[in-house]
Amino acid sequence: MPAKTETKKIRAGLYARISTTGHGQDVGLQVDELRQVAQQRGWEIVGEYVDEGISGSKDSRPALDQMMAAARCGKIDLAAVWRFDRFARSTQHLLAALEEFRQMGVQFVSLRESVDTSTATGKMVFTFLAAVGEFERALIRERVQAGVDRAKANGKHCGRPTVEMDLRPAQALLEQGRGLKQVAQILAVSRSSLRRRLEEAGEWPRRLAAG
Repeated sequence: MPAKTETKKIRAGLYARISTTGHGQDVGLQVDELRQVAQQRGWEIVGEYVDEGISGSKDSRPALDQMMAAARCGKIDLAAVWRFDRFARSTQHLLAALEEFRQMGVQFVSLRESVDTSTATGKMVFTFLAAVGEFERALIRERVQAGVDRAKANGKHCGRPTVEMDLRPAQALLEQGRGLKQVAQILAVSRSSLRRRLEEAGEWPRRLAAG
């Protein structure tokens, strides 16, 4: 009889976080539920990563950084969290992490949202979240552009600040026959800024227009 092949267990990293200690928050509740699911599904827990008293808005969290490093080193096959907001600081952060997991071949499970990227339904949810993220980015772009349009309509300058410059020395040097590049060097300004200011002031000599 052929020997039985042992099914390789999924190596799981469990992540939990509470923002403050006390006040009824207990990270143990998250960890216990994650352990229970791991046992039910036959996962091998290779790491429990817990951040206590750390805000979810922080870019860097010690335990989360450790789990991500473990995933990058190929030490875990699956990352499981109790809920999205325990793991990600924003929709964009969540999507970026999920995309990185996808590229590394690491599955992602969120218990409370019932998301499991190893299943067809989980992949569908990921696609939906990606669409939501793009929608948010589009809204931000629209708001920024609307603000710029309003500022321009009110006569406000948008973009880089205009360089204040006394053009009289530049005009005098140009009239002496010096080139624009040399004049810019003498005045310690960039050639492009000097030319732009001369054009804006209507003082750009036509004979140097090609310079």
